[in-house]
Amino acid sequence: IHSGGKLYRCSECDYASTRNANLKIHMRIHSGEKPYKCNECEYGCTNSANLKVHMRTHSGEKPYECDECEYSTTTSGCLKLHMLRHSGEKPYKCNECGYSCISSGKLKLHMRRHSGEKPYKCCECDFSCAQYGNLKRHMRIHSGEKPYICVECDYSTTTSESLKAHLRIHSCEKPYTCNECNYTCSKYDNLKIHMRIHSGEKPYKCNECAYDCTSSANLKVHMRIHSGEKPYKCGICNYSSTTSGCLKSHMLTHSGERPYKCSECVYGCTSSGKLKLHMLTHSGEKPYKCSECDYSCIQYGNLKRHMRTHSGEKPYKCSECVYEGTSSGNFKKHMQRHIVEKPYKCTECNYSCTHYKNLESHVRTHSGENPYKFSE
Repeated sequence: IHSGGKLYRCSECDYASTRNANLKIHMRIHSGEKPYKCNECEYGCTNSANLKVHMRTHSGEKPYECDECEYSTTTSGCLKLHMLRHSGEKPYKCNECGYSCISSGKLKLHMRRHSGEKPYKCCECDFSCAQYGNLKRHMRIHSGEKPYICVECDYSTTTSESLKAHLRIHSCEKPYTCNECNYTCSKYDNLKIHMRIHSGEKPYKCNECAYDCTSSANLKVHMRIHSGEKPYKCGICNYSSTTSGCLKSHMLTHSGERPYKCSECVYGCTSSGKLKLHMLTHSGEKPYKCSECDYSCIQYGNLKRHMRTHSGEKPYKCSECVYEGTSSGNFKKHMQRHIVEKPYKCTECNYSCTHYKNLESHVRTHSGENPYKFSE
């Protein structure tokens, strides 16, 4: 505070303070000591000030309010940073590149990208990172701790961000909006993935076939086509599926329930996605348009298949024969031909088939008999 005063330095990192009390609190970051505990949840922290701020997440109190917009927050520091967004001011500049930001903390973190410094290290594995918060979250992988608990259901998670995103499911809040179409969602990460539909970016590639996609989750589901894994099983019949969503929709076929109703006609269905597609038949909207011709359609998958008529691409290749196809649906049907039992076998060659009539026709190719005879 006063220039020229004694500095108390941390022996573990480059932290320094003019107050020994601050250094003592800081050292708890390295020791893991958290003497201040929340009586509402499992949260613990290194000092009383942080606990006071945390308690506002339970009370909903946000005493610091912006006079420019509706923003309010739990700390004066957060409000101060928010106000810089209105002014556009970014007073903290990087001397290595053109980066600038609104806080010294963000600049300090950014500088570690240049230096490669990762001062926070996991004592259980070789993980290291530039931010203490990331280490804290990582340690929960080892401990299994999920301190953020939903009061509406039994969901729990390792991060406050994940809990906030989850709570939007209950509130139906979808603050993230696509500027290309009317898509909205509750998580920014979901919007990022969605934007790849418009940009055409597909960073996740299958190492078994030409399939690529916009998210790691979709790739994981796709890989089950190759492995044959169907982990989601119906308890009423022998149906099994690659995704929990498909199983959930399937279960409605047993109950007969069709909770999604069309407001224009009597149509009802088992999923919001199907209803959304159905509504396009009323509006006539075809949001997916071909850049090569005047083709347009209501489903992105149909546009993707259509584009292959221009490119000539046939990404679905049979490992049993020379078949190549443009769609996974046709490919699946084709593969059934290989796995279906073929009890009728030719004694002259390795031909086999599912119907006796087909075998009769085939045998004539060996005898030279013309099966197609016309009477004169």
